[in-house]
Amino acid sequence: MLYELHELQRAFLTPFAAFTEASSQLFSNPYSPWAYMPVSRQMAAGYELMHRIGKEYEKPAWDLPTTEIDGETVKIIEKVAVDKPFCRLIHFQREGRSQGRGQAGTAAKRKDPTVLLVAPMSGHHATLLRDTVRALLPNHDVYVTDWTDARMVPVSEGPFHLDDYVYYVQDFLHFLGADTHVISVCQPTVPVLAAISLMASANDPCQPRSMTMMGGPIDPRQSPTQVNNLAMTKPYSWFETQLIHRVPPRYPGAGRLVYPGFLQHAGFVAMNPDRHMKSHYDFYLDLLRGDDGDAEAHRRFYDEYNAVLDMSAEFYLDTIRIVFQEFQLPRGTWKVGGKLVKPADIKKTALLTIEGELDDISGQGQTRAAQDLCSGISAANKAHYTAERAGHYGIFSGRRWRQTICPKIGEFIRQHA
Repeated sequence: MLYELHELQRAFLTPFAAFTEASSQLFSNPYSPWAYMPVSRQMAAGYELMHRIGKEYEKPAWDLPTTEIDGETVKIIEKVAVDKPFCRLIHFQREGRSQGRGQAGTAAKRKDPTVLLVAPMSGHHATLLRDTVRALLPNHDVYVTDWTDARMVPVSEGPFHLDDYVYYVQDFLHFLGADTHVISVCQPTVPVLAAISLMASANDPCQPRSMTMMGGPIDPRQSPTQVNNLAMTKPYSWFETQLIHRVPPRYPGAGRLVYPGFLQHAGFVAMNPDRHMKSHYDFYLDLLRGDDGDAEAHRRFYDEYNAVLDMSAEFYLDTIRIVFQEFQLPRGTWKVGGKLVKPADIKKTALLTIEGELDDISGQGQTRAAQDLCSGISAANKAHYTAERAGHYGIFSGRRWRQTICPKIGEFIRQHA
């Protein structure tokens, strides 16, 4: 019923959002006489702020038309390399530089390492990693997991469990081949480690050359955050009865049980309400001052932050139980398809773990725990880096990511290419 109430609210807010958008233009468009009233700037700023608070946010575009390689501007072609019901593997093909990979692919003209960037399925779209992709493109052949909003997947496609996430990662690694380097950000560090562990146990020839794990809950018992505490203090039945809802009829996935994106978004906002209120007030002041640069930065951030997707109920509940309540990965009890996940079996894949000093989602030590679990990897093929003064988002986007963290990852990948 909650999902239906949310849809009803959206229906009521749609005309409000249209009205406030039109009103903002009325008081700011240079062709409008109302734009030259004494309080027109204040009126336009107020209406735009109300519009952005009340509007519905769609999935943003990747918007990565070009990159720069050796001083040359190179066109980027966004292609779907693999299309699965719950995920598309997107290839950012650099025109004239990379020709793609796979079972029938040809070698790249420029011998840059192939990177599989595994995006989180945690409420936001994969485009949240746009800055991550942008920084990797000049020196890597990049593929990204673009997860599908569960409300758009028909019930006939079946359920999607945490185990299925592991299988998807393995399928993508088989498609890309043995020379691949994996980067996982936040939530997927757990299924990625499981996927590679199982491949190592089976002596799979497509084991990746390296795996970089960034800000993920490998062992949530280390420095637990608000996110961890919620999962550990509430019983499994609470998540099952309070947070799982059925997709309404107007979507292709009508009838599918999901953890709605709007609930996840509300949780994120509730973690730092003062910060978001201040950000919106600063946006209003930027509009009054005519500070277009800061105002546009605010729009870009919240266009991404407010665009959310639904997760399948099976995947979400599996994650709560296996990762955050029973700690099956660090305890060595997790079985995927009846096979025990043993990170100690990994020997051929190098490991880099990255954490943010101020990460309030995956606390310090949670990602680094992979270093001890992967005891079969030699010390020469392991590395760890803690980004000073970096929060969760700062380890994969922003200045520190571009200037410090991305170069470290690139250097690590080339050492083990």
